[in-house]
Amino acid sequence: MSQGTTSSTKPQVHATVEAVRSAVLAAKRDGRRVGFVPTMGALHAGHLSLIRIARRECDFVVVSIFVNPTQFGPHEDLSRYPRPLNADLAMCTGEGVDAVYLPATETMYPPEFATCVEVTGLSDVLEGAHRPGHFRGVTTVVLKLFQVVPADVTYFGQKDYQQQTLIRRMVADLNLPIEIRTCPTVRESDGLALSSRNVYLSADERQSALAPSRCLKLAEDRLRGGDRDLPAIRRAMFDLLAATPHVRPDYATLIHPDTLEEVSHVLPTLVAVVAARVGATRLIDNQIIEGI
Repeated sequence: MSQGTTSSTKPQVHATVEAVRSAVLAAKRDGRRVGFVPTMGALHAGHLSLIRIARRECDFVVVSIFVNPTQFGPHEDLSRYPRPLNADLAMCTGEGVDAVYLPATETMYPPEFATCVEVTGLSDVLEGAHRPGHFRGVTTVVLKLFQVVPADVTYFGQKDYQQQTLIRRMVADLNLPIEIRTCPTVRESDGLALSSRNVYLSADERQSALAPSRCLKLAEDRLRGGDRDLPAIRRAMFDLLAATPHVRPDYATLIHPDTLEEVSHVLPTLVAVVAARVGATRLIDNQIIEGI
């Protein structure tokens, strides 16, 4: 595999549904396996890791860049979300991406648009509870992207654990012919999970932003050390966040890897999840804890 473009060849940039779909279907007719990496742009090393895995596993790689307005709440950062398009396209070139889908908002949501997709239950907890309507916007745009870019496999990061869980449920429920690959979270050397929103952090806030990853390590260390008092571990996670300057915790807990429900006893696999505001920037993180 990996017979697509080289790093010296710019990807084709498509703005219309017809153009990108035609390119993908032509690749599939040629017997090429198509990989798809949906993004909102502001690409960083986490995105590039997804592209590189897609490049290794597939013959034709598509990246979409679309800041999806329907997943932002009324007081969130849609207007200031970073949009370094030229840098993003240069990164796609460097990684050997074959095609970039760059739709306008009016292309994704024409004036008469009236359909939404919602995964009930899974979308109501954690991020869903703190960001009402967020996941309806996510699943709607992802389903649209899957229809526009009929790839064989699509790549998501583990950092957005709840998001990829919902997308897996949607794919299964709607019998969508696409494989979902969830790839490991990419971190800075000090543990901070990479996020396009990290650019908002001041120098002091950048140090405080290490609290979520430390919170996850605390949970894993206590579980692997034999602690089975889950309420006490949750309290310790929350207290670590709350005691850190500039940090306002939203949640810190241990959940079932599939149902996302808080667990009352230790399972072979748990997921520690955390969300907090560091200054004005909201960060999320998680850690899958296996073999305990």
